[in-house]
Parts: sequence; structure tokens; C-alpha cells
Amino acid sequence: GSMRPIITELDNNKKGSIRTDVADLVMVKYKCSSNGVPITQTNGSTLPLVSSTSKDAEFGGYNPFDHRTVQYPTTDMETFIHLLKGSLGSGILAMPLAFMNAGLVFGLVATAVIGFVCTYCVHILVKSSHKLCRRMQVPALGFADVAEVAFLAGPPAFHKFSGLFRGLVNTFLTIDLLGCCCVYIVFVAKNIKQVMDEYVLELNVRWYMLMMLPLVIVMNLIRNLKYLAPFSMIANFLVGICMTITFWYVFQDVPSTKTVPYITDWHKWPLFFGTAIFALEGIGVVMPLENNMKTPQHFIGCPSVLNIGMAIVVLLYSTVGLFGFLKYGDKTEGSITLNLPKDQLLAQSVKIMIAVAIFLTYSLQFYVPFEIIWKGTKHRFTSHPILFEYLLRVFLVVCTVLVAIACPDLGPVISLVGALCLSFLGLILPSCIDLVTNWEEPGLGRLYWRLWKNVFIIMFGILGLVTGVYCSIIDIIKQFNH
Repeated sequence: GSMRPIITELDNNKKGSIRTDVADLVMVKYKCSSNGVPITQTNGSTLPLVSSTSKDAEFGGYNPFDHRTVQYPTTDMETFIHLLKGSLGSGILAMPLAFMNAGLVFGLVATAVIGFVCTYCVHILVKSSHKLCRRMQVPALGFADVAEVAFLAGPPAFHKFSGLFRGLVNTFLTIDLLGCCCVYIVFVAKNIKQVMDEYVLELNVRWYMLMMLPLVIVMNLIRNLKYLAPFSMIANFLVGICMTITFWYVFQDVPSTKTVPYITDWHKWPLFFGTAIFALEGIGVVMPLENNMKTPQHFIGCPSVLNIGMAIVVLLYSTVGLFGFLKYGDKTEGSITLNLPKDQLLAQSVKIMIAVAIFLTYSLQFYVPFEIIWKGTKHRFTSHPILFEYLLRVFLVVCTVLVAIACPDLGPVISLVGALCLSFLGLILPSCIDLVTNWEEPGLGRLYWRLWKNVFIIMFGILGLVTGVYCSIIDIIKQFNH
């Protein structure tokens, strides 16, 4: 689950913001928090933010979709493609490893279950966001905004948590995306090392990470997303070729299903959970995508952009996980490309191409967490803001490389980031938002079903988070002592 391209979007009203290849980069929008402008003003209307939380606005009167001023709205098809891109990162390359920790049959069932729960959580998140837009009479809300507004517009007892939850969303998004950056570094270094070992000389994988450092730093001094768009295109193209060749190898003489276990020991399941949710969870992508649609009503419902998109994603992930694990059994690596034969030029070229692709995606992945951190700190550096921005960029990049050097093993790191951040952002948080949004209106339902349903998902999320983090850390410590 290493490279999930972030789908983000830029504020359309600022100078210097652009729409290059729209199909490729829907850009970053953390705009409300960015300049402290109330959400409503940035979206082109001038209503004050919390003037009225009238319940009748929810059922009649205000329709947020009529008030959205998106400069380049995306069609259903474009949104569908972005959703696939946001959820189909190189997470797919780690799926065979996930299956190794679950077993063949259990892996299939569990991937479907996790896929279903993740999709359902996105569903309730977007639904809550629509309700809150009506209640607050604002056109659109980002992910952190939804969390904050849900608690502000909910029962008075919850008001005091609004700032906390906004902070939590941004913190976990930042950790998640910087964690991905660390995984990328390991990923690139490992793939290059395999090729170099074969044709040049054998070096410790950590040396490759150090050699990459100056290149990564230079890449991330690019401040404008406009110049990153072509890199993203090249990366997508390379990933496409690599996937095709990898499949070609994996589907050659697949062994019988009797060669691998159908279900593994339960103590390995948390690692499966971490890896699978890391791969499946495109939650950071959802709000910007939905906010950019021509017909946002088509995003959720049945059949909808979200349901069809996620069904395809789960299907693809299961296929790759299943056949990859069948083919390589207990020798499965953290990225399926690392299993390809070392003595064939075609297979070795895949490793180089995927390394280049992921290296190019790094700066795109880095953009969002950097924006979040910079917005929180730039008021402190008023004297030389540009200089400090570059210094902060270099500092963060160096940190990601140092973390990668400290634990140069893909599996546990992927699982740690997935279990920690994504079970919070993807499962626990949407359920909390759903509860708070519907607490008074329309209430908790007969026999409190809404309460029980959300408590169940929250417990599932917490169980996955705690066990996943615990197992991953144990694994990382093993590597250290090893």
C-alpha cells in the first residue's frame, strides 16, 4: 500500500493557481483553514458561517449544490477515474503480502468485508457533509471542516470538541501522508538495490536511501503544483506498464491452491488489517472529489460513482492479492515487484520503472502534509517566509529519509501507517461524525440502531488500530534487533 496518489485541488480564486491536466491532478483544497477566511466566503457566497443552524434549512430552502461555484466541475466519469486513481495506488503491490498474513480464503473474505466497511464509512461521511452544508447554509465542506462543523452544529455538549477533531483530522492526515513518503523511499531503494546487486555491486539498502536524499530534496523545492503535473503523468504511465508486466509474470504457471494455507494464525491478522486498509482507504481523496463534481448527488446512493468505483477497487485488490500470494507463497515480499526473477532483463526493467514512478510521485504525496504543517507554522516566520518555507521543506524531507533508513522494511511500516491513521480517518471518525450529525435530528432511530451501528464500527476501528499498531511495532523492533 505504498503509493496512493493524493487527489487534491487548489483554490481557484488565488493568483497562480492553475488547472493543468485536470484528469490527472485534481488539486489541494484546505482552503478555509488556510487563510482563516470563513468557508462561505471562499466559496463565493458571503453568508456568515454560523449564523443560523436552522433545522428547516435542512429539509427545504437551502440547496448547497446550487451555491457551489467550482471553476472546472468534474463529470461523473472524471470523478470515477479520480476515485480509482486515489484508491489504486501502489497499495495494490502490497496486497499479496497482506494475503500472506491472512491466508487464501480468509484473505478474500476479509478484503471484501474491509472494502465494504470502508465504502460504507465514506458514504456516511459524505451524507453527513451534505446535511451539515444544508444546516449551516454553506456550499461545500472539506474533510477537516466536516469534522469541525459536525461538532459545532451538534448538541451543545459536543461543541467544545470541534477544534480537537479538526486538529485530529489534520494531524492524522499529515502522519499518514508523511508515512507514505517514508514507505516510498524504502520502496525505491529496495527496487534499485535488487537491480544493482545483480549487475553492479552489492551495497546495504541504506546507502541507496542516502544517495537519493539530494535528489528528493531538489524535487521537493518545487513549490507550484503546476510543475508537478507532468511528473504525475509520467508516473501513471510507468505504473501502468509495470502492472501489466508484473501480471504477465504472476499469471505464468500459477501453482495449485493446495500449496498455500487457506487461513493463517490469528496473531498475523492485524498485519493483514493494516496492509489492506492502507491499500483500500482513499478517504483523504473523497471530500475534494465530491466538492468538485457537477452533480454531487451522484457521488453516493445506489448505483453511484462511489459504489461502482470501490467495487472495482476491491475486485482488483483481491485478484492481485490472491494470485500474487498463490504464485510466491511464503516468499512474498512487501512489494510484488521484488519477487520478479532477478535474472531476466524485462523483470529488472520493471523494478527500475516502478522505482522512478514512485520517486516522481513523492513530491505530490509530500504536497498536502507540507501545506497543512506550513499553514500551522507560517505565522511564526514573518521576517523571511520564503527562506523558512524552503528550510522546513528540506527538514521534513530529511526526516522522512531518516525514518526510512531507521526501518528499511516495507511490510511493518505500511501496516503501522495503515492501522494508525487510516483506521482512525476511515472508520472511527466518519462514525463519530455520523453520530453527532444525526444525534438530535433525525435522532438515533428505533432501538437506537444508529448508535449501535456506529459504536460497532468504532469498536472495529479501535480493535484494528490497537492490534495493528502493536503487531507492527513488535515487527519493527524485531527488525532492529535482527
